Amino acid sequence: MIRSIVLRFALGLGLGAALAGAPAKAEGPATKESFLRPLTVPMPKDEPFSPQLATLGKMLFFDPRLSGNENMNCVTCHNPSFGFETPVPRAVGALGKPINRHAPTVLNVAWVPHFFWDGRSPSLEEQASHPITEPDEMGGHIGAIVERLYMVEDYQRWFDKLFPDAGLSGPTIVKALAAYQRTIVSGWAPFDRWAEGDDYAISQDAKAGFELFTGKAGCANCHSGWNFTDNQFHDIGLYSDDIGRGAVEPENPRARYAFKTPSLRNISYRAPYMHDGLMADLDVVIDHFANGGIQRPSLSPLMHPVDLNDNERRQLIAFLHSLTAEKTKTAMPILPN
Repeated sequence: MIRSIVLRFALGLGLGAALAGAPAKAEGPATKESFLRPLTVPMPKDEPFSPQLATLGKMLFFDPRLSGNENMNCVTCHNPSFGFETPVPRAVGALGKPINRHAPTVLNVAWVPHFFWDGRSPSLEEQASHPITEPDEMGGHIGAIVERLYMVEDYQRWFDKLFPDAGLSGPTIVKALAAYQRTIVSGWAPFDRWAEGDDYAISQDAKAGFELFTGKAGCANCHSGWNFTDNQFHDIGLYSDDIGRGAVEPENPRARYAFKTPSLRNISYRAPYMHDGLMADLDVVIDHFANGGIQRPSLSPLMHPVDLNDNERRQLIAFLHSLTAEKTKTAMPILPN
């Protein structure tokens, strides 16, 4: 099947990358066709895409000069080798201390309508500025970063070419970063080949796991669509002092302890799991959902105990592993001096 040029570019450059508590519509068990991948990457109409802009953004994504002490970059918390996350519960920030939450993946963010675990940023451009300037994360200052990059002739030249009216500035830095992040797209996984008609692409256990995922286990109520997320916020009954979406919607009782449903793409590379990174592997995740979480007023109505035997748990995990594409190498960009 011929894929779009935009999606091919995204895969090459990136890989090688609601209402809180609102129940999903129940229309019967989902079919594999309802999880088919899209053929294009959505791009904002007011931000025309170009390979040159995405390449500039990739250089910035890897450049430690965006941090206050020039000792970390975006990849510090969003490592391509680990599904654009980090393999620790909470990444270490500029102050040498773990940040408050597990670093969420930036895979497939072109399809995401709101950002961070609590959804507090409504656009990828707005999101891009927060980690750079947060003292606990990269600890940078936009003014100082602009001055630092302006001293680099190649950066100055490319910003002038791509942003002739604005040049190098805080807003154009985050626009370039956002353009690159939209190209970070997960590759075709065994599940995709099965959904597109290759009956031998996944194991019988994985097929049985899909039936559980979309049926008895109820996972697809939240992990829906090709990216396996409804992009909504749910309290799944985790033990935590973090009220999540409740800080953004304090008037909404269902928002307390609610966090955005994460995508399950490339999930095998992305342990540990949850907003606090306290679930070490998929076995622990399955145990939590099977137990139904802790009971409280804000608990999602979609959460309830599910009786799964050992074989069904194994089949579910086999299915989840089928959502992971073969690992590819992300080429390091050559940074201008």
